[in-house]
Amino acid sequence: MPVDLYLHGLLNSVSINQWRVMRWVRSLQLVLLLALTSWSAGLNIPMEVEQLPTIVTHTSGPIVALPFDQTITIRCEAKGNPPPKYRWTKDGKDFIPPHITTNKTTHTAGTFELHKRHLVQFQGKYRCYASNMLGTAMTEEIELIVSSVPKFPKENIPPIAVEEGDPIILHCNPPEGVAPRQIYWMSIGLQHIEQDERVSMGIDGNLYFSNALQKDSRQDYCCFASFSRIRTIVQKTALAVVVNSLKADNESDDSGNATVAPPVRKPGLLLPSGVQTEKVLMRGETLQLECMPQGYPTPTIRWMKMGDELPPRAEFDNFGKLLTISAVEERDGGKYTCKAVNSAGEDIHYFDVIVEEPPQWLTEPPQSQLTVNGSDVHIKCSVSGKPPPDITWRKNGEIFRDDPLNNRRVLDDTVVLRNARPEDSGVYQCDASNSHGSVLANINIMVMNMAPRILTRDYHEYAVVLGGDIIMNCSVFSSPPADITWTKGETPGTIGGGRYSVFQNGSLQIISAEKNDSGNYVCHAFNSEGHSFVTAVLDVKDSTKIVDPPRDMQIISGTTAQLMCRAEYDKGLQGTFEVVWRKDEEEIPLSFEENSRYLMDDGMLQILNVNLSDQGMYTCTARTSLDERNATALLTVLDVPDAPKHLELSKLESPRNVRLSWVPGSDHNSSVTEFIVEYEESQWAPGRWKELQKVPGNQATAELALHGHLNYQFRVYAVNAVGPGPPSESTESYKTPPAAPDRNPENIKIQGHLPHQMDISWEPLLSIEHNGPGLEYQVSYRRLDIEDDWTKHLVKRHSFVVRNTSTFVPYEIKIQSRNSHGWGPVPKVVTGYSGEDVPAAAPRDVAVEVINTTVLRVSWTPAPPATVRGHLGGYHVHWQRKKSLHNPNKILDERQSLSFPGKRTHAIVPGLQPFSEYILAVNVFNKKGNGPNSDPVTFITPEGVPEQVPILTASNAQKDSILLVWGPPLVTNGILTGYLLQYHLINETALEVVDSREINITRADTTQWQVQSLEEGSLYRFLLSACTRAGCGPPLAQESSTITQTRLGGQRSDFSTQGWVIGTMCAVALLTLVALVACFVRRNKGGKYAVKEKEDLHSDMESQGMNDATFCEYSDSEEKPLKGSSLGSLNGDDAVGDSVSRDSLVDYADGDGEFSEDGSFIGEYSVRKHGSSVSEPSGPNPVTA
Repeated sequence: MPVDLYLHGLLNSVSINQWRVMRWVRSLQLVLLLALTSWSAGLNIPMEVEQLPTIVTHTSGPIVALPFDQTITIRCEAKGNPPPKYRWTKDGKDFIPPHITTNKTTHTAGTFELHKRHLVQFQGKYRCYASNMLGTAMTEEIELIVSSVPKFPKENIPPIAVEEGDPIILHCNPPEGVAPRQIYWMSIGLQHIEQDERVSMGIDGNLYFSNALQKDSRQDYCCFASFSRIRTIVQKTALAVVVNSLKADNESDDSGNATVAPPVRKPGLLLPSGVQTEKVLMRGETLQLECMPQGYPTPTIRWMKMGDELPPRAEFDNFGKLLTISAVEERDGGKYTCKAVNSAGEDIHYFDVIVEEPPQWLTEPPQSQLTVNGSDVHIKCSVSGKPPPDITWRKNGEIFRDDPLNNRRVLDDTVVLRNARPEDSGVYQCDASNSHGSVLANINIMVMNMAPRILTRDYHEYAVVLGGDIIMNCSVFSSPPADITWTKGETPGTIGGGRYSVFQNGSLQIISAEKNDSGNYVCHAFNSEGHSFVTAVLDVKDSTKIVDPPRDMQIISGTTAQLMCRAEYDKGLQGTFEVVWRKDEEEIPLSFEENSRYLMDDGMLQILNVNLSDQGMYTCTARTSLDERNATALLTVLDVPDAPKHLELSKLESPRNVRLSWVPGSDHNSSVTEFIVEYEESQWAPGRWKELQKVPGNQATAELALHGHLNYQFRVYAVNAVGPGPPSESTESYKTPPAAPDRNPENIKIQGHLPHQMDISWEPLLSIEHNGPGLEYQVSYRRLDIEDDWTKHLVKRHSFVVRNTSTFVPYEIKIQSRNSHGWGPVPKVVTGYSGEDVPAAAPRDVAVEVINTTVLRVSWTPAPPATVRGHLGGYHVHWQRKKSLHNPNKILDERQSLSFPGKRTHAIVPGLQPFSEYILAVNVFNKKGNGPNSDPVTFITPEGVPEQVPILTASNAQKDSILLVWGPPLVTNGILTGYLLQYHLINETALEVVDSREINITRADTTQWQVQSLEEGSLYRFLLSACTRAGCGPPLAQESSTITQTRLGGQRSDFSTQGWVIGTMCAVALLTLVALVACFVRRNKGGKYAVKEKEDLHSDMESQGMNDATFCEYSDSEEKPLKGSSLGSLNGDDAVGDSVSRDSLVDYADGDGEFSEDGSFIGEYSVRKHGSSVSEPSGPNPVTA
C-alpha cells in the first residue's frame, strides 16, 4: 500500500537483523502519493534531496489582453533539485521569449513579460516546460488572446422598403470584442427604439419586426455595441426603413391617402430558421432558446418541453420570445418547442438540447509516488466528461507508449510499470481532453533505495513552559521508509506512551511538560539501507502568569484611565517577554510620539484624555517566545449626555400653554438625571438663553406655561452625573398673543424713614411678565384703625411715598398690575406702619437682685407701648462701676452695657467685679434710636474668693521640714483673711496619697511657712489657697521631698554659704512673676465676654442653678462663644465660693447681641474680662425671679 514520505509509522524497537528480515516486504510497497492541483504538483521532498521538477504555480488561461494593458505577464514557477530550467512552446513550436530589460525575466527564467507593442504578434497557445537531469514537468496550454478595439465596418446601406404588414429584420452584425457586450437600438438623437411584442431585439443583436406598420418608417435606426471592460461604445451606420401603405383595390393612385389594414398573415419564424435546431452547451452554463415570430396580427409564442414540464428555473424574457434556464444540468437536456400562434394559424420549431461537460477528475488528480527498486507502479488517471475524454500519456513531456516487452504498459487510463528500475523515474503527464476542454496532471515517479537521512539539525534546542506541550522534530527522508524511535539521555530503552507520543512523521510530543523532562533526547532512524540518529535538547521553563490583571472600570471622559497588567515569567525568557494591549481585538500600537494618548510602562496602560471612542474591551497579553496569558477588562467611558433631538412643539388648551417633546440622545453610560428646558425671546433679551423648566430624566416632554406678547424659541439639554450636555437645536419661533398681567408685584416693603411719611416699595414684574404694552401699578392704601376709603395712585415706577402721616400708625396697602390689555389678578392686602420716632418714655420700677459676686438679675416695668413710637427693638442695660470697696477712696469710671432684644421685663447682667459699688439704668430702643434712661439704681456686689497665689516655692528641705514661700494673690476680691495650706504624703512607687493634712494660716500678711513633723526622705505635694470671708480661692500646687540623714550631713557644711543665694534667687523670680502678671492684667482690661445663648431658652432654663464658677468663661474675641463648663478646684473640693441660680445664667445667656464699653448695640453681648479663671462655689443659694 502507498505510504506518505513523512508517514514513518511508529514501530517497536527492533534490531538491525530483524529489520533486514522485513526488507522484502517493505520493497513491495508504493509510497508517497502527494496531491496534484491545477497550479502545483510534485513530491514533497526536502530540497536537500535530489528530486524531479514540480510546477509550483503558473498562469491559467485564457489570458485576454485589453487594449489599455501595458504589459502581460505569463508565469511559470517550478522547484526541483537540481533547480529546473525552463523552455516554452507557442502553438506547439519552440518559443524563445523576447528580451525584456528587467531583472525578473531572462531566457532561462520561467516567467516573462510581453509589452503592448508586441502583443498582437504573440497571440497563441503557450506551454511551459521545467526540466532538470531527473525529468521534465509541463503546464497546460495557456492561451493568449489579444483583443483589438471593436469597430463597425463603414457601409453604405440602401433604405429597406417593405409593404405594410411585411416582416423586417434590421441586421446589426456587431463586432467581436472583450466580453461582456451589450447591444442597443437607438435613434440618432439617442432615443431608445420602443420594443414590444411586435418589435424586439434578438440575442444576436438584430432588430426583428413581426409586421411592419407605417409608424416604423424612419431614417435613423442605429445599432450601438457597448464593451464595458474596455469602456468603449461603437455605432453602426444608420439604417432607413420605408413602409409603403396599402390602398384599396377600387382606388386609383391619385385618389388620395386612404389606406387599408394589412392582410392577415399566417405566423412564421424569422429566427431560428428551419424546423429543428440542435443546442449543445456545458453543464452549469445558461440555456437561452429564442423564437422571433412574423405574421399579422402579431403572433404570440408558447414554450414547452416534450415529455416533461419546463424546469422551475425557467424564465421568459423579451415579451415571451426568450426562454432562459440558468445553471443547466444533465436532466435539463431534451426536446423543447416554441409555437407562434395568431388568428390565422400557427408555426412550430423544435430544439434538441444536449448538455455536456468538460473533463474533470472523478476524485482527485493522480498522486506522485516514491517507491523502491523492483516494485510495481500503477498510475491511474480517473476522469469523467461528456463526450468521454481522450487520454494522452507523456513522460517528461514526450509521448509515452505501450511497451509490453519492457514491462511498460499503457492501458487506456492506467500506466503500469512492472519491476520498476531507477531509470523509470520521471515526470509522467496524464492529459485528458474532449471538445470542451482538457485537464493535465504531472505525476512524479521516483524509484530509489536510500538509507535514512535525518534533515533535522543535531542538538537542536527546544524550550517549553511548565505544563505546556512540546513537539521535537525528527525529519527523515529514506527509501524504503524508516523506523523511528526515541530515547532520553542515558536511559535505556525507547520512550512512548503516557505523556509521550511519537508521531508518524517521526516527531516526539510531550504533553504537560514537567521540570524533570528537561534533558537530551535522541531520535533513531532505521531502514534496510542503514541507521542515523540526532540529538534534541529540551529545557522546561516556568510558565507566565498574570498576577495583577486589569479590572473593569468606569472613567469620566477627559480624564486619564490606568489599566494594570503585572505578570511573572521565567527569567530565562526575559529577552522575549513583552506585554501587548489590544482594544476590541485590535492591537494598540506602541508610539513614542508626544501627541500619543497611549502610554505603556511596566505593564500599565495609560489612556490620556479619554473619550468615547476609548470605550471597549481591553485585553492585556503577557507573552514570551513560549507562552502567553490574557486578561480582559471592560472600560466604560462616562460622558455628558448628547443633545436631545427632534424637538416638537404642540399647543394645549391655550396659545400660552404648549407641550415640548424631544428624543433623548445617548446618555453615555450615566443615566440622565434631568432635562433643562431653556428659552430665548427676541423682545427683551435677544440672544440670551434662560432656564424655563426642569424635567426628570425619565421624561421626554414638558408642558410649558408662557408669557404673552413674546416671540419664543426653545432648546433642551440633558444633565447626568458627569455634568450638563450640549443643548439641542432650537425650535422654530413661537409667538404668544398679548394678555393682561398674570400676577401682581411681590415682596412689598413698607418703611418709615421719616416720622411723618410712609415709603412703599416692591419688586416689579420682570420684562417678560408684562404680557403686553403699557404696564402700570395701582397703589392703594388706607388707615387700618379707622374706617376709611382706599386712596389710589397709578405709577410706572416700583416705589411710592405717602406723606403727612401720623407717627407709627398701621396702614393697609395693596398693589395691582395692569397693561393695555387689562388688569392683573385681585391683589393681596398687606399691613404696614408709617414712620417711626425715638421712644418717648423710660422703663419704670427698675430693680436689681445680686445673684453672686459677678452676676445680678435686673427687672423693670416696660414703657407704655404708645411711647415706644415704633417697632420695639428691645432694652439696653447700662451699668457703671463707681469704686472698689477694697480701695474705697479711688473713684472708678468703668462703664458697660448689654442689649436685650424683644419684649421682656428682666435680664441677667454678668461680668461684675466682686466687692464693688455700681449704678445701673435701663432704656428702651426701636429702629430710630434709644429712649431716655430710667432712674439709676445703686447696688454693691459681695466679696468673692481670691484669685490663685501667683507663686509657691519649696526650699530649705530638711530631714523633717520644708520651707514654703509664696506671694499674695494679685486680686483678692475682698478682704484677705489668711491662707489654707494642704499637704499630702505621696507613695513614690504607686504614686498614691498615703496621708493628708491641712493648716489654716490666719494672718493675711504671711508669705512663708515652715512645715514641720514630716517624714524623712519622703515626697510631699503642697496646695496653697488664699482666703477671704467668702471662702478660699483655687490652690497652687508644689511638690518637694525631705532629705535623709546622710545627705543632711553633706549639706550642712555649705548651707551657710548657699542659703542667701537661694533666697535671693527666689525673691528675684517672685518679683519677675509679679511684674508679668501685672502686665497681663493691664493688657486684658477692656476685653469682651461673648454671650451666645438665645432668648427662647429663658422659660425652660430659669429653674436651673448657677454659681459664679460654673457661669461661663468669657472670651477675648467676639467670635468665640460663651462657655458654661465648670472649673473645679485643684484639690477637687467644691468647698469654697458663692452660689447662683441657674435661671440667672440663662437669662444672661438669652442676650442676642453685643455691647461695648459705651453701651452701643452691635448684635451680640460681650462684657469686660477681669480674670483668667473662676473657682467652683461651695454650694448654690436659691434665688427666685
